[in-house]
Amino acid sequence: MSVRKEFAYRLKDLRMEKGLTLKQLSEHIGVSFNTISRWEREERVPNIENIVALAEFFKVSADYLCGLED
Repeated sequence: MSVRKEFAYRLKDLRMEKGLTLKQLSEHIGVSFNTISRWEREERVPNIENIVALAEFFKVSADYLCGLED
């Protein structure tokens, strides 16, 4: 599986586990609703600052988010 696909899958999975809408997550991370949606649909990839923000928010490693570790 590609890094982009794995990231999209793990992001959506983590968001759903927390019961968050796209809008709620976007407010926590400080990006637009559409940005989160594009990440989850594999249309865009986040920059390093957003990867770190997501990892901190979900309390996982950046490597986990990117599919580099389980």
